[in-house]
Amino acid sequence: MKKILSTIGFSAILLFANDGFVTYEVNGKKYEGYMSSPSKNAPLVFLVHDWDGITDYEVKRAKMLNEMGYATFAVDLYGKGIRPEKLEDKKRLTNDLYQDRAKMRELLFAGFEEAKKEGLNVNNAVGIGYCFGGAAILEFARAGVELKKFIPFHGGLATPKGEDYSKTKGEIVVFHGTADKVVSMQDFASLAMQLEEAGIKHEMLTYSGAPHAFTVFGAKSYNENADKASWKRFSEILEDTF
Repeated sequence: MKKILSTIGFSAILLFANDGFVTYEVNGKKYEGYMSSPSKNAPLVFLVHDWDGITDYEVKRAKMLNEMGYATFAVDLYGKGIRPEKLEDKKRLTNDLYQDRAKMRELLFAGFEEAKKEGLNVNNAVGIGYCFGGAAILEFARAGVELKKFIPFHGGLATPKGEDYSKTKGEIVVFHGTADKVVSMQDFASLAMQLEEAGIKHEMLTYSGAPHAFTVFGAKSYNENADKASWKRFSEILEDTF
């Protein structure tokens, strides 16, 4: 961090001073996102958390992106202080949003607006999401928000009934595990066919032996080869995009 700070200007140092959790409201309820940036006007990675909310995992990924020169804003889809640890709570919170896609979109747009208010460069941005967040970032793509790319890592890939990709503005890049028992290869193939039919530029990558949640450090599902390979390709995509 000290090395980075020594190479940037005063305005960027001010932004660094604001790194951390930010509270905002949606329909009278408080939410708490996480933002960080290496410099003013850095390209933005808009990040959607896994089903346990914004944790050290999202913060670590944000810092990895900062080191590469990108700003991040992790949107909160649950509410301030709501970080479920029990399996039943995680299922309940995600299912509530899966059943209310309008609310999911509203919260995504609210977080995106907060990133803009915080001075992050929303006009030069991509969106990513992990697991539940991967499904959410595809919902954001179908909502027609103007991001350059939408990138789910081992995310839910099924398209809800009545939705399609006709309003999608950016490219879709999917990182998936071939050994995923939660999200099937049939869903993977179906999404590719939907994107092709809609004329949406896309890249679909799948990794042998990688289960669901293959990028989660320390988890039983973690697959080092797939994690490193997907992050390498992700890094290349960011370089090409920005």
